[in-house]
Amino acid sequence: MRERVRLAVAGYTPQEMPLDAQREAAVLLLLHELDGVEHLLFQVRSSTVRHHTGQISLPGGARSAGDETLLDTALREVEEEIGVPRDHIEIFGRMNDSYARSSNFRIRPYVGAIERGARRFALDPREVAQLIEVPLAHLLSTDSHGWHASEDDGNLEAAPAYVFGEHVIWGATWRILRQFIEVVEAHP
Repeated sequence: MRERVRLAVAGYTPQEMPLDAQREAAVLLLLHELDGVEHLLFQVRSSTVRHHTGQISLPGGARSAGDETLLDTALREVEEEIGVPRDHIEIFGRMNDSYARSSNFRIRPYVGAIERGARRFALDPREVAQLIEVPLAHLLSTDSHGWHASEDDGNLEAAPAYVFGEHVIWGATWRILRQFIEVVEAHP
């Protein structure tokens, strides 16, 4: 499965979105092998972070002044949030930019994998309440499709989501994940 993802992402040409008044951020769709099965890593954001408190997200965050590139941002954030050093990660490529409207970020998603055998995580409790390891095969199946109900200006709305047990992945993370899954599914 890892090789399929590597080839699919390497053959994909991502679309960049303009940076208007948004702030820049980068995330990493990060594969890791657990018991011979490829998983994607997600995190439940802590109750102390500024944006998207308690929501499920991909590892990553806002660009800092010291980040030369957005890839540097993603790798720095992964190391800070879940303790995976950048030299243990192989980057395959990236997906289309996405907007997080509620926090005014333009997000650049990268795709990579933790080298096999390097499976030690150190969560920063100020940013991450929980790490979720979702089998990639589950995300590729229709069993993962669901809905998230939210209230917007007093109106109850349903948004598409991915579901894994009690966890619901929606919003910008869902959009990024959906595009990644479409790219992987298109590559036999």
